[in-house]
Amino acid sequence: MWRASVLTIFPEMFPGPLGVSLAGRALAAGLWSLEARDIRDAATDKHRTVDDTPAGGGPGMVMKADVLAAALDAIPQDGRPRLLTSPRGRPLAQSRVRELAAGPGLVVLCTRFEGVDERLIKARQLEEVSLGDFVLSGGEPAALALLDACVRLIPGVMGKEASGVEESFSEGLLEYPQYTRPAVFEGEPIPEILTSGDHAKVRAWRREQAEKITRERRPDLWEAYSAQKGPK
Repeated sequence: MWRASVLTIFPEMFPGPLGVSLAGRALAAGLWSLEARDIRDAATDKHRTVDDTPAGGGPGMVMKADVLAAALDAIPQDGRPRLLTSPRGRPLAQSRVRELAAGPGLVVLCTRFEGVDERLIKARQLEEVSLGDFVLSGGEPAALALLDACVRLIPGVMGKEASGVEESFSEGLLEYPQYTRPAVFEGEPIPEILTSGDHAKVRAWRREQAEKITRERRPDLWEAYSAQKGPK
């Protein structure tokens, strides 16, 4: 069973949206497990302090290395990667999500305030991951998104395994446009090729559209995709 452990000062935020829809049904069915641990339980003072002022001065507070280390060390070392949600981390890509989903699970440390003591990151060899070039009020929303991305790829979670094959980023491209009934919506019909019954032409059209959208909207992805394909 795929196992997720989340360290947070707001354990009540979990499972949250992970308790409904695909992830929730899979959680209830025992396809994966989730535990949310309160970081404050590892604090040693009566106020359950987890942060302190930044060395060298500056605004905000920094999460303490000793408290976080104690919280992390209380989780068995069972081979699961340990991730730290951080805006300075490597952007999370679908390729990394697939790797994580194929493993035994993961441990996620949710940051708050101005971040965590750098010594903790180095001492516990945490992998910093980011959802993008923006800042959240805390790491919990990022952890929820990360877990959702992984859980949906666990065998048995999605109704049709093919659902995870032809979607955005699965082959380095954004997904092609989708259509369904009614046949005409506000004067615009479904592209004729999609109702032609010619599966080879449909596949070719979808690939062409995926390449076109990726080239226009995500030049960075298109460059990587083109380099991977190599010269024709």
